[in-house]
Amino acid sequence: MKGPVSDPEMFELDTKQTILDHAAGKFARGGKSGLSKAAEKAAKRPLEQTLSPAVIIGLAQLVEAVILALLGLGIYWLYVGEAGSGQFFFAAISGSVVLANMLLNTAQTHSIAAYRSLTRSMWRTLAAWSVMFLVLTAVLFLLKAQTDVSRVWLVSWYSLGGAALASIRVALRSMVRHWTETGLLKRRAVIVGGGSDAERLINSIRSNPDNDIEIFGLFDDRFDERSPDDVAGCPKLGKVADLAEFARRVGLDMVIVSMPLSAEKRVLEMLKQLWVLPVDIRLSAHMSKLKFTAKSYSYVGGVAVFDVADRPISDWNLIFKWLFDKSVAIVALVLLSPLMLATAIAIKLDSKGPVLFRQRRHGFNNELIDIYKFRSMYVDMADLSAEKLATKNDPRVTRVGRFIRRTSIDELPQLFNVLLGQLSIVGPRPHALQAKADNKLYYEAVEGYFARHRVKPGITGWAQINGWRGETDTIEKIEQRVHHDLYYIENWSVFLDLYILFMTPISLLTKNENAY
Repeated sequence: MKGPVSDPEMFELDTKQTILDHAAGKFARGGKSGLSKAAEKAAKRPLEQTLSPAVIIGLAQLVEAVILALLGLGIYWLYVGEAGSGQFFFAAISGSVVLANMLLNTAQTHSIAAYRSLTRSMWRTLAAWSVMFLVLTAVLFLLKAQTDVSRVWLVSWYSLGGAALASIRVALRSMVRHWTETGLLKRRAVIVGGGSDAERLINSIRSNPDNDIEIFGLFDDRFDERSPDDVAGCPKLGKVADLAEFARRVGLDMVIVSMPLSAEKRVLEMLKQLWVLPVDIRLSAHMSKLKFTAKSYSYVGGVAVFDVADRPISDWNLIFKWLFDKSVAIVALVLLSPLMLATAIAIKLDSKGPVLFRQRRHGFNNELIDIYKFRSMYVDMADLSAEKLATKNDPRVTRVGRFIRRTSIDELPQLFNVLLGQLSIVGPRPHALQAKADNKLYYEAVEGYFARHRVKPGITGWAQINGWRGETDTIEKIEQRVHHDLYYIENWSVFLDLYILFMTPISLLTKNENAY
């Protein structure tokens, strides 16, 4: 197979693709002219990598549990040895470590705020560890097992374990302070709303000593004395309609809506525009006169907020998803490499042109990505923008192309997109930029269409295994696709991904009547 530069036919496709990219950029912004000067200035700031607090807390608990277990086992091997029952000690250590973790979490010692506060966190940590040993001693007494347990082992593990926990807290405090100073624990946020209400919110966030929120600015549809261009040193960046593009440019983590609950209509209108973004959406409760229980709130920089929407597949789930994608892609490439090689040869023998077909599509957060497929159409009839979807007996499709499209073999090169981090194995399918249903662009035909881009697109998905693949000649078909995609996003789990992966080959055999 010739390279993309030396192959003149591929060069022609690249030239066409470059022309389409300009239109794609406008399409990604919803046809808008661009951001304000203040928003452009904020968007040009270097995008720094941040750390997930949930992942940090999880790793801290794991390291803590491993160290405590190793201490208990090490003291046993060094002092007790063959004089005691290994199985009994192993069970006692395992159960004690699990109980210690539960008590440490009950004492609220595992949070970024707790890691910052050394004195308070230290006392709570040592208290929880002491309670665990009191429980362990009581259990040994009730089971009449105290004669089987070395007092030296018990006292040594308690002492060294307490010292280890204290050392871990000192190390965590140092690391969290460093990460805070370098911005690794900052969450990028904007505020929707303006005026005195937003000013009080900003001041409340900034006054909190554990504040981890970096406020880029405000977005407000009002342009009068109630909403000045600068609020508490934060510039107004534009209208709410501009927020989607800004969020994608900056990589926002959170949107805080600063409006009273009494402004129900305005709040609902804004949330309708914001829910398509892959960000946490919080409704500030600092102005609400209604009082709810403490469990009804979460806190952002010390300010009580209502959780309206959470970013899908984040923190540990994002790590699990990454591991799932990479492992499945590597195994699939190894197992399917003979089939892919045979397909490449068949395409080359069947018609002139490159083996692979590159097409620009929307990925996560509406970013434009290049996906690769086995070429299934004649080169001179290629439709890079997919303005006309393939239909039954489509003359543009080659003989080999009909087979590989029907069996989805043409999608296999996208396994390389998975390795590059552009696609997932399972997720909403990335649609062609100009794809239409009943002569309407997809995003025009379905309200909230871009909400499906809150996660990475996938090679297969919930819509595909339920029969919603192939031609979309009616509005209902694309609506059903989007409906299934949104269901997947809201209900994602590793087990759902495994189920979809298992059902994909079955659906290809039983539900491929729409694939041309």
